[in-house]
Amino acid sequence: MARKATIALHPSYVKGDISPRLFGAFLEPIGKMAVGSMWQPGHPTADEKGLRHDFIDALVEAGLPSVRYGGNYVSGWRWKDSVGPYDQRKPLIDRSRSCFIPREVGVDEYLTFIEDCKADIMWTLNLGTDDIDASIDFIDYVNVEGGLEWADKRKEFGREKPYGVKIFYLGNEMDGPWQVASWEKDPVGYGVKAREVSKALKYTDGTVETIACVSSCPFLTHYPDWDRQVLEQCYEVVDYISLHHYHSALPGDIGALMAGVVTYERYIDTEIALSDYIKTLLRTDKTMYISLDEYGSSFRPQRGNPQYGTNGNMPIKQFFNFNNHIGFRSQDPNNWDMNGFGGFRRGAEMALALANASTMLAMVRRADRVKIGCATGGLGMLAATDKDHVWKAAAYYPMTELIRYCKGKSILPMVNCETYDVPSYAVDDQNQYADIYGVPYVTAAAALNEEAGEFTVFVVNGDWEEEEALSIDVKAFEGYKFVEHITMYSDDFDAANTYDNPDAIKPQIVEDTKCVDGKIDVTVKKLSWNVFRFEKA
Repeated sequence: MARKATIALHPSYVKGDISPRLFGAFLEPIGKMAVGSMWQPGHPTADEKGLRHDFIDALVEAGLPSVRYGGNYVSGWRWKDSVGPYDQRKPLIDRSRSCFIPREVGVDEYLTFIEDCKADIMWTLNLGTDDIDASIDFIDYVNVEGGLEWADKRKEFGREKPYGVKIFYLGNEMDGPWQVASWEKDPVGYGVKAREVSKALKYTDGTVETIACVSSCPFLTHYPDWDRQVLEQCYEVVDYISLHHYHSALPGDIGALMAGVVTYERYIDTEIALSDYIKTLLRTDKTMYISLDEYGSSFRPQRGNPQYGTNGNMPIKQFFNFNNHIGFRSQDPNNWDMNGFGGFRRGAEMALALANASTMLAMVRRADRVKIGCATGGLGMLAATDKDHVWKAAAYYPMTELIRYCKGKSILPMVNCETYDVPSYAVDDQNQYADIYGVPYVTAAAALNEEAGEFTVFVVNGDWEEEEALSIDVKAFEGYKFVEHITMYSDDFDAANTYDNPDAIKPQIVEDTKCVDGKIDVTVKKLSWNVFRFEKA
């Protein structure tokens, strides 16, 4: 017998304006995100820079709104070594991954790729090993017309007009002990540096926005006090704070995977509360916004024998091998098996797509404060690749439907459904979860786009055992006519879309769903994605 759930919606329950940047992607030169998918000179669609245009065209078609460029390697990356003629560029090393970065992939290639995708550029600066002058020279290079040394160098290197970068991240995970030149032990020092770099960027271009790092992982023992100390120094000159979190579940534990939405909500809500505390402490009327610019939910096998109760307090040596005999590998765009990151992960796609879509819905429900979201696998969600082809992964459909229909005002849904609990578990010494109580089987979000005359309700049924008897009350939305119910699910847990079988998982229209007297009564499939569309008559 199906469980029961109700959703009530009212146009007065406006949470905030939905930013299109909620549905962006994160780009880091790890595995095949960049070298192989973005850049593959030997591919038939590659341009003179080696950028793959089958990949770019697929991302344009999907409507990718924004891309954050960054990652661990940025903290030790000298950007000036990556510009100019290829034969004059210096060797680039990603010390965090023991990799050589190809000389042909540098600042201009990354910026051109994002620009060709017709997406907003969001760039992460090196606040690890670089000084303030390096950040000043960078904004001159990308945003100044000419007349300054690095603006003129950009022209000399073949790019006449500025790129117009509007979002700058002030470092990457600067509290992480795994970072080169980490500020883990000196949050005040990082806060001061972030403040001064932000000032310099805004003195150069008053239209840019800046984003400071807070705790890059809610498991670390210094969270959230590290965040407080940072924000006390730079709150008034930055616009957002950067949150990173990866939710892990042991293989096959769907309940723990779907409980990720609760861990994200707690993390986001803590940072909102902390920001508001600093707002009061500093006696300012400025509101801080949230950028959840690295996130993802996935299955991960247990690593080693976790030391339970460490709560993120790990010796630094646990992050690295400190093996002097390990050589640096070369990033080869044609060798997809060189480092175990052969593109977007296959298998269990429906559950993974739903877990990540649930996180997006959590951001929509906090649209008044969360303005940027970057899925770490977002490029692969929108355009799955192998060495030769591009196709649509299962995650493509929820993400593109959010890009297309989740616009305007966020309407907060009142969801009443059954819940379940997840017993504590550990994936490794860092990723440890206490009991997670009260996980809802059903999560939802809604968008009212008055300009387009559209109202849309998005529902995830995370129940992996039963269907859900769902009742949606939309009586208050007078003048809006029900258009269609789109659903996506799979009876095969291990199903995955591939180039040869791209339709293993795809959405379909539920023809018999009706809206009678402002109410929809429908049974939604277990582990399903559902979109209910209304248009103004």
